[in-house]
Amino acid sequence: MSAPAPDVREWEKAGNAPAVAVVMVTYNSARQVPEALRSLAAQLHEGDQVIVVDNASEDGTVAAVRDAMPAARVIEQRHNIGFAGGCNAGVAASSAPLLMLLNPDAVVVPGSLGALRTAACAHPGWGAWQALVTLPGGEAINTSGGVVHFLGVAWAGLCDEPVARAPKDPTEVGFASGAAMVVRREAWHQAGGFDERYFMYGEDVDLSLRLRLYGYGVGIVPAARVEHEYEFAKNERKWFLLERNRWWTILTAYPLALLLALAPALAAAELALLGVATRGGWLRAKFRANARVLRELPLILRRRRTVQGRRTVSVRAFMDALSADVGSPYLGPLAARPKLVRAQRAYWRAVRALLSLSGDRDARREVA
Repeated sequence: MSAPAPDVREWEKAGNAPAVAVVMVTYNSARQVPEALRSLAAQLHEGDQVIVVDNASEDGTVAAVRDAMPAARVIEQRHNIGFAGGCNAGVAASSAPLLMLLNPDAVVVPGSLGALRTAACAHPGWGAWQALVTLPGGEAINTSGGVVHFLGVAWAGLCDEPVARAPKDPTEVGFASGAAMVVRREAWHQAGGFDERYFMYGEDVDLSLRLRLYGYGVGIVPAARVEHEYEFAKNERKWFLLERNRWWTILTAYPLALLLALAPALAAAELALLGVATRGGWLRAKFRANARVLRELPLILRRRRTVQGRRTVSVRAFMDALSADVGSPYLGPLAARPKLVRAQRAYWRAVRALLSLSGDRDARREVA
């Protein structure tokens, strides 16, 4: 039986709550960032840090940050290095044992930073965890923990559903959202942080799956709430990055036995996605993403050798993070077709049974 979670107030009385470095990456965020910083101010403890990495904003974001929180450290980039690169730069400039990645359009509800601190001791096996992220007003969910389909498609869990449907207690999730994610510093360094080649989109999925490969859990702390000004934007640049980064993650994070078992499904999904992309108006982005992945394959394979060489868990344990059900806005009505849903579940059961029969060899000997 697990020990009860320590009460945040008792930690505060003892003065030993772990320090947090909040890293925020901004890009033309002058309108949103003051409220985000003000929501943090009353929740900071001595030893906490706030680091804002600005990706060459042109709307006065840096001045807005300094007005809202003069104590925050601001790192100004000469050009836009993306969310992944900005987070890496902010983490490199920090020293606290816990890292919190927070979007500049996310407002931290009072008491939530304390709940996220508590999780560090309440769940020592977790390498990363997120707050329950809601839409503005706090009544609808933005993400109750990310979901990763076995085809590598990932999305925000229970998006637009009532908050009442969110988990009531801390629980593991497929991936932790980069909108309000806490990572242990040692886990971040073991995984190598974000891969800056992702630029943006999917870097939180990739990091979460790599943490799982190294034996860490990934969870959500529902007592922590963050209100996020979120909208699922659709443009060619986003579709390109989503697809390119999805394949980077699949080809890097998936153990070889799983990749081989999924090969027929991945090939079939590519054909289906061409239809989805055609109907959605992003076919050009899909072709560009596939071409880029083929061109970058030597880089991906080198990265794969490094990532898989550090793996400590079995294939079956890694598979526990993946889902057979698709509820992604990414795929539209295709995901809800009953025959397709049943076929995916059956395929996934067959893959799990096949890999269970093959047994668990030493994870370190299964490197591709």
